[in-house]
Amino acid sequence: MKKVLIITYYWPPAGGPGVQRWLKFVKYLPDFDIQPVVYIPENPTYPIVDEGLVEEVSKKAIILKNKIVEPYGLASVFSKKNTKGISSGIIPNQKKQTFSQKAMLWVRGNLFIPDARVLWVKPSVKFLKEYIKEHNIDTIITSGPPHSLHLIGLQLKEELKVNWLADFRDPWTTIGYHSALKLSSYADKKHKALESKVLNNADTIIVTSKTTKAEFEKLTTKPIEVITNGYDVEKVVTKSLDEKFTLAHIGSFLSDRNPKILWEVLSELIRENDEFAQKFELKLIGKVSQEILDTIERLGLKSHLNNLGYVSHAEAIQHQRKSQALLLVEIDSEETKSIIPGKVFEYMVSERPIVAIGPKDSDFAELIVSTNTGSFFTYSEKERLKSTLLSHFEKYLQKELKVYPVGLQQYSRKSLTQKLSLLLK
Repeated sequence: MKKVLIITYYWPPAGGPGVQRWLKFVKYLPDFDIQPVVYIPENPTYPIVDEGLVEEVSKKAIILKNKIVEPYGLASVFSKKNTKGISSGIIPNQKKQTFSQKAMLWVRGNLFIPDARVLWVKPSVKFLKEYIKEHNIDTIITSGPPHSLHLIGLQLKEELKVNWLADFRDPWTTIGYHSALKLSSYADKKHKALESKVLNNADTIIVTSKTTKAEFEKLTTKPIEVITNGYDVEKVVTKSLDEKFTLAHIGSFLSDRNPKILWEVLSELIRENDEFAQKFELKLIGKVSQEILDTIERLGLKSHLNNLGYVSHAEAIQHQRKSQALLLVEIDSEETKSIIPGKVFEYMVSERPIVAIGPKDSDFAELIVSTNTGSFFTYSEKERLKSTLLSHFEKYLQKELKVYPVGLQQYSRKSLTQKLSLLLK
């Protein structure tokens, strides 16, 4: 059985979307005659913890751990709330940032390049060089963000000539929050230089969307493979659908994703339709920025809000399957067209209609439409959004609200792992 070393930061008990991709690849790689060896931090500072995911770690995986110096752990002594928010990607609107938030963002962007886990690079290279030589490993995979992990791969490639696959779950310099890091000209150039060095030294680059592939093709001639995120066959006890007309958003809800068009539509429907006002409930599951909560309150939706906060992955799956409709929102910008949120695949197999809002020509728009799992709206399509929600509500009243997906098998975690395995042979 071929051994492959996988270098990742997010691993159970880490919660959130970052952990799911490699947790599932590792689960299925042994089915394709590949022994996964997973290298993770021994003492990480995870912004979200889900102890339930520990039970999902494959018993066939070899797990290696090494200590990490976490600046976020030190920063939390001074401001635990700001540290957890920024480390999980929830960055306050620039106009509403406090002095401490601005300072933390500046430090994060300018002193820790490419990110706050860069101090793990040197000890990891030292540790892994010996392990790779001792166990005759010839293939390694690095997964980012944090993109500093690609620097581990870069050094191991240079020193040991191993076959190196760099997996980008998200882009590097075009990711949504990159411009919010208050980068100096020097820091911006260094980010781009490191990104270029990684892209031009890895043997194969893996991305999660065709738009990211097109972006990277302008920066490198190395082979780039698209392997999306996906869904797994979850053992979930099916519960009856919510009695209310619930619209559920699952996952982090960032300030820049604030869909004012949606809040306005819902506010109008509540004023214009008494039955809608009686039966509608907005469920927010996960970390939600204060700015979004303020907008919801300002538009008179607070009495319809059920803000559940972060829940375990298993509980999130339950909500996906019993909610009447599912909300998916992406930032309205050119940079976010390439983002395909990991949860969209779990949404797609829930058989609940997806209401998706994002920038025109988004990769995830094409995905939802082609699989017949929901509707996509740009931030300017207010009337069509209103009409669709009203249509969903009428079908809900008739107990006929459902979708009929097509072509989902290609996005199963096992099918995607088979695609990955072909790159590793």
